[in-house]
Amino acid sequence: MGLGNIILRDEGLGVRAYERLVERYTLPEDIEAIDGGTLGLNLLPYLEDASRVLLIDAVRGGLEPGEIVRLEGAQIPAALALKMSMHQAGLHELLAISALRGTTPETVVLWGMEPLVMEPGLDLTPPCAAALDDLVDRIVGELRAWGHNF
Repeated sequence: MGLGNIILRDEGLGVRAYERLVERYTLPEDIEAIDGGTLGLNLLPYLEDASRVLLIDAVRGGLEPGEIVRLEGAQIPAALALKMSMHQAGLHELLAISALRGTTPETVVLWGMEPLVMEPGLDLTPPCAAALDDLVDRIVGELRAWGHNF
């Protein structure tokens, strides 16, 4: 599930990674790839119907711009405590509501990247654009580790 706002440069890197993933790979039928954009709570049905969820988003953590991070389980809400945008507030609430309803998937993983800027513009900044293929490769590795073949 690629998340972010593509009109705010690096804020949209989750969606850009989703686009690159579906452009480069034919995904198996048992993987539902979603451009979650800024849908926030509207993504709840997708979360509740899945046993595993892989999220892709910009994550500000004091790293170098373009640096990739993998978070799992309880690490995700902690990373989202410092909200960078409205959709991350929605993601934080989405995960909290899912937990309250007892419908949290068995596995929730967030692959993220440190953004450089989140200001109006359609292109990723050079450090994030340069790391995009590496991020997609790591996501594919995770999906393969989950038993998906492609």
